[in-house]
Amino acid sequence: MSIGYACLALGVPGSGMKNCIMKNANEELLLSLIGSNLDALERLITYNARNGIRMFRISSDLIPFGSSLAEDLPWQNHFSEKLESIGNDIRRSGMRVSMHPGQYTVLNSTDESVADRAARDLDYHAKVLDGLGLGPEHKMILHLGGVYGDRERAKERFVSRYKLLDAEVKKRLVLENDDKLFNIRDVIETASAAGMPAVYDNLHNAVNPVDASCRDIEWIEMCRDTWTKEDGPQKVHYSQQNPDKRPGAHSESIRIDEFLDYYHEVSVTGTDIMLEVKDKNLSALKCINCVSDRGIKALESEWARYKYSVMERAPDRYQAIRKLLQDKSSYPALEMYRSIEESMDTPVSMNNAVNTAQHVWGYVKDKATGPEKKRFQNTLNDFSSEKTELKSVKNVLHTLAKKYREEYLLDAYYFYM
Repeated sequence: MSIGYACLALGVPGSGMKNCIMKNANEELLLSLIGSNLDALERLITYNARNGIRMFRISSDLIPFGSSLAEDLPWQNHFSEKLESIGNDIRRSGMRVSMHPGQYTVLNSTDESVADRAARDLDYHAKVLDGLGLGPEHKMILHLGGVYGDRERAKERFVSRYKLLDAEVKKRLVLENDDKLFNIRDVIETASAAGMPAVYDNLHNAVNPVDASCRDIEWIEMCRDTWTKEDGPQKVHYSQQNPDKRPGAHSESIRIDEFLDYYHEVSVTGTDIMLEVKDKNLSALKCINCVSDRGIKALESEWARYKYSVMERAPDRYQAIRKLLQDKSSYPALEMYRSIEESMDTPVSMNNAVNTAQHVWGYVKDKATGPEKKRFQNTLNDFSSEKTELKSVKNVLHTLAKKYREEYLLDAYYFYM
């Protein structure tokens, strides 16, 4: 079973996607943005491979205006070597990637122009995966669409439109249940009629259930019948409810004990798990580290990234985790992450924030110029006097870490949490 995350990563410098507004888009700018985004994707694939992350969703923003302005742009030919290189890295690492067209890609729309745009958008996503030279096990996930006053007719319309799609799209397309309109039974029935796989999303099912007595594993097993050998291992989407937001909103982080309950139930199916969560790769690594013994060095590596985020919230837990990791013959992953989760639930206090900022400052203070030292001290004083936010202090430190290439700091989660 592989575990992964979607689109963006925290603490991976140079991995963000770039875009522009439509009125500024021209061929030169679009090619420049595409080149930058492919470089970012390459960094993400390298990061995932290095950290043992074998599932990843590629952002739909990879090719700006990919199904409209850039539709006829020969970006596949222009970046063929880069695409081939990234595809080779994906295959070499045993990674499985996917893409997920957005909410406006509505194949079963009653408006033919909307359905046509949806088909073009699916063509674009397939071109990305084809350009990377990846097989049909690398999927594109889509929701069923709208009900339009007639659920059964809407499902039939999806099937008929699906059958008209290009073969390169159909071999990759997977149907997912949503949290408002089409439940998992609707999706299984429609996917079966179309001859395509169905993906089960646990949180969508919790918000939009068809049978509350049916457990996750039962729906997963029913979905499994829609998958063929050519589709690769079955996959599911997993997320947890954010307690402070609307039903269906993803949590900031995956709670490890709740995830392990789910994992132990569904692990018999061997399905791949795509996490949908705000902290992206952080939760992916947490879950991966807790379901397999990856050695104490893997935990030490993650702790180095978390340590200042913990220090500014809970110095006592900071010391406890340091002590926990002193036994090099142990693998206390669950204990470490439980303690980190408890720390993240603790509000940042003024004193702890100032103390932590001074620790981080220690990495760059001997390199900083006189004006830079003054700027840091003034910003820290303003924060202490409640004249500015902690974010301002972190921005100063982040700028200095980038200038002086303090990779240890740039890899840390301190600037992102």
